[in-house]
Amino acid sequence: MNKQLVQKVTATQIRPDLPEFSTGDTIKVSVKIRENNKERQQVFEGVAINIRGVGVSRSFTVRKNSAGVGVERTFLFNSPNIVFIDVVKNGKVRRKKLTYLRKRSGKRAKVKEILLGEEQKKALEAQRELSKAAAAKAAEKKAVKAEAKPAAPVAAKPAATETAKPSEAKPAEPSKAAPETK
Repeated sequence: MNKQLVQKVTATQIRPDLPEFSTGDTIKVSVKIRENNKERQQVFEGVAINIRGVGVSRSFTVRKNSAGVGVERTFLFNSPNIVFIDVVKNGKVRRKKLTYLRKRSGKRAKVKEILLGEEQKKALEAQRELSKAAAAKAAEKKAVKAEAKPAAPVAAKPAATETAKPSEAKPAEPSKAAPETK
């Protein structure tokens, strides 16, 4: 029973809007980055060198060369920080993990590209449009939820008051809003 419960909960957290890709594919991953109170998107483009895990814990690693330095970044598939994933090129590789690319540079670090037929390209484009539409819908839903959420009431700090008996209560001061006229 516990396994079924866990499967139900994890099934709700899996994102269906992300496209399928495999190792060797060149992909663009748009990620939300929060700095102070601002939020922006940053695109990380590179070759998917590693895909591992199952279900909610599934992750992938993307590698790129930036100014001659190899940079790798690992992402969770179902992370809410991923806005969208775009497959730029489909690579032709024969391995699941491309860690040998770490030792290579220049042309030796390239992955051969699979050229797709017209029908495959149309299907891929349709999948990309679906992915982007689902991401936009999720962002819109999140924005509506944020607007509908009422602001938390600010609790007033209790003033340092002395406990007074009702008979010793001070008379209220007259209002200072309107000046008295004679």
